[in-house]
Amino acid sequence: MARPQAPRVTVRAIAAEAGVSIATVSRVMTGQANVAPGTQALVRRAVERLGAPAPARRGTADGAIYVRCPYVLTDYFGVIVSSIAETLDLHGRRVVLSAGDAAREAQVLPGLPTDPAIAGAILIVPPEPEHELEALRARDFPFVVVDPRTPLPRDIASVSAANLTGARDVTAHLVELGHRRIGVIGGPGDWLASRSRLAGHTSALADAGVLPAPELLRSIEPTADWGYAAACELLDLPQRPTALVAFNDKAAVGALRAAYERGLRVPEELSITGFDDIDLSRSTVPRLTTVRQPLEEMGRMAVSLLMRLLDRHTVDTLHVELATQLVPRGSTGPAPRD
Repeated sequence: MARPQAPRVTVRAIAAEAGVSIATVSRVMTGQANVAPGTQALVRRAVERLGAPAPARRGTADGAIYVRCPYVLTDYFGVIVSSIAETLDLHGRRVVLSAGDAAREAQVLPGLPTDPAIAGAILIVPPEPEHELEALRARDFPFVVVDPRTPLPRDIASVSAANLTGARDVTAHLVELGHRRIGVIGGPGDWLASRSRLAGHTSALADAGVLPAPELLRSIEPTADWGYAAACELLDLPQRPTALVAFNDKAAVGALRAAYERGLRVPEELSITGFDDIDLSRSTVPRLTTVRQPLEEMGRMAVSLLMRLLDRHTVDTLHVELATQLVPRGSTGPAPRD
């Protein structure tokens, strides 16, 4: 026996529920752009309450993908952006790229849902506060965050590396080599990745029965110059560390310079590690022990998630963490004897 069909939700019912005109509902349902964002949100919420099919969005079939990376496209960011662009090209999607430090202050997110040429977005380490990302999600605009800067709500899609696990692995590697007094050159304290890596480091120390020493922690911008300055401070302590964990390869390169200036042999007298495994880590003397992040795969996975959102597929896992890999090289060795 056939099941009775649910009553069809009419445009008139949606208009009454949202408190707007039938013409307004019609424009929203057909994806027209000449409706105020607040009104669009009213209609979409009414549609959800009544269980009607979701309104269309203009441009989703063939629109461009807005890729926002408000940082200089160095090794880390450049690899991710290149991977995203190559993967979008395979999907036949054009890319609108906003990159560089100057783009950081631009207020672009509010205008994306009403731009008929843009189908969706990929936001790389977005500097915008959480409430702006939530507002974008509330307007039913498809987007994915790569390496979120702050914790995200469950309904915002994101891709990142397993930062906690990676940091725990590299510190455990040093602990196995006998190091106990380990200096940390961490990233900005308000970045989610920095906090996760510090938690992984602390976890590995705890497994060895070691409490973290506050004087051994520095939080810096991830550059070689900042890494050099932080390493100088740590190596000039009355009781200097036997190893330095840098949560960025460039910072680790700065630490190598600080060690060289002080006549410390790496790794015989001081071990140094990085994080990311960019090309630079394989060009130092000695080569850096580091943690490999799957940067290209992060870009590909972000595109895959976005395509599913654009196609209105059900996505069971919106927060994806990709595995990291410890890469031991010549910059780490047994802890020196007192």
